[in-house]
Amino acid sequence: MSNLLLSQWDTRFEIAPFDRISDEDFSPALDVALEQHKIQIDAIASNPEPASFSNVIEALETPCRELEQVLGVFFTVAGADSNPKREELQREFSPKLAAHFSEITANKALYARVKSVWDQREELALSDEQQRVLLLTHRGFVRGGAALEGDEDQRMQEIKGQLATLGTRFTQNLLASERDWFMELAEVDLEGLPGFVVEAAKAAGAEKGVDGPVVTLSRSLITPFLQFSTRRDLREIAFRAWAARGEGEGEADNRGIAAEILKLRQERAELLGYSSFADYKLETEMAKTPDAVRGLLMDVWEPAKAQAEADAKVLTEMMREDGINGSLEPWDWRYYAEKRRKAEHDLDEAELKPYLQLDRMIQASFDCATRLFGMTFAPLDVPLYHPDCRAWEVTRDGQHLAVFIGDYFARGSKRSGAWCSAMRQQAKFPAIQTPVVINVCNFAKGDPALLSWDDARTLFHEFGHALHQMLSNVTYESISGTSVARDFVELPSQLYEHWLEVPEVLQKFATHAETDEAMPEDMLKKVLGAANFDMGFQTVEYVSSALVDLAFHEGAAPEDVMAKQNEVLAGIGMPEAITMRHASPQFAHVFSGDGYSSGYYSYMWSEVMDADAFASFEEAGGAFDADRAKALEEHILSTGGSVDPADLYTAFRGRLPGVEALLKGRGLAAK
Repeated sequence: MSNLLLSQWDTRFEIAPFDRISDEDFSPALDVALEQHKIQIDAIASNPEPASFSNVIEALETPCRELEQVLGVFFTVAGADSNPKREELQREFSPKLAAHFSEITANKALYARVKSVWDQREELALSDEQQRVLLLTHRGFVRGGAALEGDEDQRMQEIKGQLATLGTRFTQNLLASERDWFMELAEVDLEGLPGFVVEAAKAAGAEKGVDGPVVTLSRSLITPFLQFSTRRDLREIAFRAWAARGEGEGEADNRGIAAEILKLRQERAELLGYSSFADYKLETEMAKTPDAVRGLLMDVWEPAKAQAEADAKVLTEMMREDGINGSLEPWDWRYYAEKRRKAEHDLDEAELKPYLQLDRMIQASFDCATRLFGMTFAPLDVPLYHPDCRAWEVTRDGQHLAVFIGDYFARGSKRSGAWCSAMRQQAKFPAIQTPVVINVCNFAKGDPALLSWDDARTLFHEFGHALHQMLSNVTYESISGTSVARDFVELPSQLYEHWLEVPEVLQKFATHAETDEAMPEDMLKKVLGAANFDMGFQTVEYVSSALVDLAFHEGAAPEDVMAKQNEVLAGIGMPEAITMRHASPQFAHVFSGDGYSSGYYSYMWSEVMDADAFASFEEAGGAFDADRAKALEEHILSTGGSVDPADLYTAFRGRLPGVEALLKGRGLAAK
């Protein structure tokens, strides 16, 4: 019987036939696919014809269908619906894939041909897009160690393999700690919890096989528990468990893994001639240097810290009024901040959530895309990898654009957080290829499912990434969609969040789950008026994490990551009642892979642009200004990585932005 992962799929839009693929298919399919890809690469490297853009660069751009299919399906289910077999396969695949791709960049004959094309680039009459692909390909080989020789070359390949293995272990340890911990709640323990939290806790209990409600370490459940529970003792237990994720015993302890990862990254950078991993990593980003990153972060840190310290005094006074004389603790902040929000803005999340139905917010995100870019979304009835998933065909002017898949609910088999991925990316070479894009979130289940304001922003955020994939219109897959600089990739996603706050969007889609009535005008004003509420806390949480990430990668790797983390936090005067958004043992952005290493700052870098970009809509005809939408698609959403991001933003806005719009948008500008 043939392996479906290696076959041409006869499904609608060639979506993976998830219902006919088993876990036993993955390992043999990967072995075959890797061999097919190796044959393809060897043919390019050994081609006796003189090196040309066509027979080297475009040949490298020609996808290995078998490998793309295997990896596309496997990494989708491994991240969003894991099980012991898939975790075992991840541990097996990580070093195997690292070795395979290391062999490609270490292939001296192949690199010689790439370099030959690079050296003759001035005589080749290439298009702008082809020149960009050539630059990125050559640079990728050099930064991957292709120019290294002898022992240094061998050591680079060893480091890549070790990093892949360690990143997988870090991820799986974190998933296990999040999955295994839960706290059962008796009836008396439910005091203060709104109905939606109790319902979510009962659903979590059913998933854990418990006859009753539980608190888990899913952000969509533990955050509202910390907001509403009147039981300070239980809030402390839950928060300490949340803060201790990744701190298991023995091999399950991510602290040692993180230290080893940092050590190997520094060695990798030094092999390539850089003084630090941060210098190496940032060279290809918009920021370029660690000093530029620190400058931005500190410009935001000082006003954010001042606001957080002022807020802490208010919350401490509220705690005193409750008869508690101790210090304001991290498990107190969200509880008293929620009480303060209700008092100052008369905004109760328990009253707000019925207006933020998941299905209506999905419709809102689609409707905004229709008004801005002319896209339409029609439900697709196709087999997917989990019953919670749903799919839509995306069209424009009657033409198929993409398939969009949404996987919205938290479950024990899914890693935490939210993300967007593409099982297939847009391309025109060697043939037209339309994308299959997935948004994965971790919202609490309910009937109907209700979102917090933060959840709704997450939904719009991830859909902004999806738009970047679905509206991509380039020739080559390597520069398609979100294949851009890390500190540019968050621009479309963070920019799209702004449309959630457009009053006419909320008036149309924020309807009550029971009465179907639109959100009352006074509540709408309160929601928008409270948009920057507790922004000091949120900004301190984030910026402290970004500064620790940067410090980890700026020089010699620390022997003790927690000691280094604490040193950085002490140096910037971290408020005692606030913790990092991601402490080191759970900092998956930084340690599960290289994606955001030295790059967690990129959300803030992109926010500088997104605040300025949305201001351009407001300065024009409003949120749905047709000319601004056209410019956004033309210069940012459709272009992928085909142009330097600074040039793209300048083409869209006419200039690069400053930090002022960000501070104003966060309510942190000097009054």
